[in-house]
Amino acid sequence: MDALLPPEMARRAEEIGEAKARMAVSTMFTLAVLAGAFISLGAVFSTVATANTGVSFGVNRLLGGVTFSLGLVLVIVAGAELFTGNNLIVMAWASRRISLVDMLRNWGVVYVGNLVGAAGIAALVFASGHYKGGNGAIATRALDIGSTKTSLTIGNAVLLGVLANILVCLAVWLCFSARSVADKIIAIVFPITAFVAAGFEHSIANAYFVPEALLIRQHAPRSYLTAIGVHLGLSQSDMATLHHAQPRAGHHRQPHRWRTARRPRVLVRLPTSGPQVARCDAPGLS
Repeated sequence: MDALLPPEMARRAEEIGEAKARMAVSTMFTLAVLAGAFISLGAVFSTVATANTGVSFGVNRLLGGVTFSLGLVLVIVAGAELFTGNNLIVMAWASRRISLVDMLRNWGVVYVGNLVGAAGIAALVFASGHYKGGNGAIATRALDIGSTKTSLTIGNAVLLGVLANILVCLAVWLCFSARSVADKIIAIVFPITAFVAAGFEHSIANAYFVPEALLIRQHAPRSYLTAIGVHLGLSQSDMATLHHAQPRAGHHRQPHRWRTARRPRVLVRLPTSGPQVARCDAPGLS
């Protein structure tokens, strides 16, 4: 069967928007938590897929976009409530099917639920030790993503967020023409890949990326972070006790060695005499 035409898509968008706005708050919030979790699972997939790939910048971005599309596929096919996609409820409001209060209630409840779901997945992923995979490549990539996102100015972040949501809403809009699950997946992949590859900012995805980077930075073992080349900004006394492994008199201990994606070998050594300062011969992350 042929896909629905734009006039039929518009009517479908209005009907779905009205149903979403009139949903019970408890159901709305539960589905929103699931949507935040689904987007975060796409973010996890994207982080792993783009870690230490060794390909060009554009190809790496493209790979990240294709894998991140999993998040919206899960949201749309499973029927969860995503704030960025629910912005299209404005069509139901414009056609006077719902009130302004109904629309804003949905956006508020869903946004909070999305944040809860994203933060929950970030905590679970960190607690699982997933970041230690790939000999530090996953942790390094997660920290790099978090650093890039938190270095944006407010103005840039807002504008990049608007651009991302244009493509997200277009993906959801195209899904209104779909008659099968396969149609929906095809409609989702290209717009979502485009916004990720372009470097636009998705607020709910960032609710996973930034907390995950913070958890790794603040709560991962310092010895592990130093070994993979993460600059911690520690004091000399902190560095001296990093591995609590200062050799005793007459005891010769081999230094620890780890593999790292950035350099063939990372060496962390505590001297046998002089100031108790550890040294890490690995580049740091800003």
